[in-house]
Amino acid sequence: MPFLDVDPILDDRGTRIIVCCGAGGVGKTTTAAALGVRAAERGRRVVVLTIDPARRLAQSMGIDALDNTPRKVDGIKGSDGGELHAMMLDMKRTFDEIVEAHAEPARARAILENPFYKSLSAGFAGTQEYMAMEKLGQLRARDEWDLIVVDTPPSRSALDFLDAPKRLGSFLDGKFIKLLMAPAKVGGRAGMKFLNVGMSMMTGTLGKLLGGQFLGDVQTFVAAMDTMFGGFRTRADATYRLLQAPGTAFLVVAAPERDALREAAYFVERLAAEGMPLAGLVLNRVHGSGAARLSAERARAAAENLDEGRMVDQGAGKTVVRGVQATPSEPSHATAADSPAHPSAARPSAAPEAAPTADAPEEQSSTETGSEADPDIARLTAGLLRLHAERMRVLAREQRTRDRFTALHPEVAVTEVAALPGDVHDLAGLRAIGERLSSPRDRS
Repeated sequence: MPFLDVDPILDDRGTRIIVCCGAGGVGKTTTAAALGVRAAERGRRVVVLTIDPARRLAQSMGIDALDNTPRKVDGIKGSDGGELHAMMLDMKRTFDEIVEAHAEPARARAILENPFYKSLSAGFAGTQEYMAMEKLGQLRARDEWDLIVVDTPPSRSALDFLDAPKRLGSFLDGKFIKLLMAPAKVGGRAGMKFLNVGMSMMTGTLGKLLGGQFLGDVQTFVAAMDTMFGGFRTRADATYRLLQAPGTAFLVVAAPERDALREAAYFVERLAAEGMPLAGLVLNRVHGSGAARLSAERARAAAENLDEGRMVDQGAGKTVVRGVQATPSEPSHATAADSPAHPSAARPSAAPEAAPTADAPEEQSSTETGSEADPDIARLTAGLLRLHAERMRVLAREQRTRDRFTALHPEVAVTEVAALPGDVHDLAGLRAIGERLSSPRDRS
């Protein structure tokens, strides 16, 4: 499969927006932050916009908390004026800013104090995704940063981010909203008469279901927002076209798991259908082994031999069975070199990752170690061999999953990021992720 090198993307001054998308829990936030750090330290003025409410991004960047205002990240070793800012989308605050910017003060105050507006701005389905689009448009319009890295919302489906403008448009164009807007368009007493006559049956039914006060709040909200609805659609369409522009690069982030790669494949197809520029796939948390030549089957067989107290001495070409008492006429050939802890007992061609631990007794004679140490060493070595066998099974499963994706989309460039032993919690960790994003994974 073609290799994805992110450095040319970060260095290209024509790239103004990078969107990290994918299923939830695959490392989009960490990937976005690592890209931001690497781009800033290569001379770009970067802002990372995350929609993930978790505090990991702020902590890893040494910031107490992130909010709707971009905050500069200290400790960036940038060149040529490179800087990094970070922010976390505040959905309600972004909605409030839109109202304050596009409505006269009295109407804006009426909207912000409306109970239905408060509910809508805090958690209406699709509002978070739409506000992410709005904030992206605002950041791009300010032209303060030459690169914006977007961490898409942790939605059940990554496609919600692309669908948000259309869903909002459908909501605003819906028959229910148009019906509620009608009295405001008529105006005055005629409007109220129209509302009382034309909507009496509907308001009666909805009043029983939702409550008369709630329905009144909705009607008041729609009347106040009437002049702003067109602006929502216009800005959403403009941001959508911005995502299709050549200066945008989409990175699909996935883990080497069936469900995550299935959604990644669906997203790749959707981006192609929408004419949006896909840079490639970031495959996160890929496992590896320093003893990949030792197969799971051979490691498991060696562990079983150790459990049963026997081993195969391939160097001498003979089978030596431990635990069998040697007869006086047949001296025993079992020496320290024939111990199950010896590397040749565990692997004919390569040592497992823990082989140095098992090799330690080789430096001591059997008289020095004592007979009691051999069973302990054998059990430890057998356990390590089983761990290695399990790791090799994980590697084989990930490879099969990867192969299925690349068979469907051989044109998609891929970079693999090795699984780390712990969470990323500082700038050094983000730098390490950035280096892995730009370097081919060692497949030896």
